[in-house]
Amino acid sequence: MKQRTIDLAIFDMAGTTIDEDNIVYKTVQQSIQQAGFSVDLETVLLYGAGKEKLKAIRDILLQISDFKVPEADIQTIFADFKIRLNKAYARGQFTEQPGASALFEQLKADGVFVALNTGYERAVADMLLAKLGWDTSDLIGCTVTADDVENGRPAPDMIQKAMAHFGITNPERVLKIGDSIIDIEEGQNAECGVTLGITTGAHTAEQLQSANPNAVIGHLSQVYNWVM
Repeated sequence: MKQRTIDLAIFDMAGTTIDEDNIVYKTVQQSIQQAGFSVDLETVLLYGAGKEKLKAIRDILLQISDFKVPEADIQTIFADFKIRLNKAYARGQFTEQPGASALFEQLKADGVFVALNTGYERAVADMLLAKLGWDTSDLIGCTVTADDVENGRPAPDMIQKAMAHFGITNPERVLKIGDSIIDIEEGQNAECGVTLGITTGAHTAEQLQSANPNAVIGHLSQVYNWVM
């Protein structure tokens, strides 16, 4: 019988375990365009995916603007984004990515803790969890959001907070998976034993491969191959 090599699996939320049709990044695009900038969704995903959303807006503007956008204007865009996103999520219907709950059940049965982390603020993350019924699920041991820590991705703070929650001290026993380059960088910065990219969300297989994960997969069921 193969020995389990992972004690904690940390999953990104939108695009990785939750299918919300990139609403958050479409909303970022709308708010930036409302402020008078021209930007396509591909650019938003390339420079903003997976990040705390204020930082995402800053980084996108840095790429598309030929002048330094004043901080007050960035804050105005961010405030508009939060209003638009809350409305979009309140009326939206979301589903889990195929196989998510089944994988969580399998991991729990084999003694692997499951955590979710996200570049969202806590209020947005909790809204998503409630829509899926995951807010009361005993399959998810903890969730960590961007505003639960001092430093967002690609810093390792969220992963380290999840590890501390479960009393895990060896990052080699941790697996991190996400649909964006910055998810992979986060896992690498935390020195996770396994860092995976998945093609169900923001970035393509080629983009994910550029960050040199252990592997890029196309379905959550493939995660289990890296647990044993």
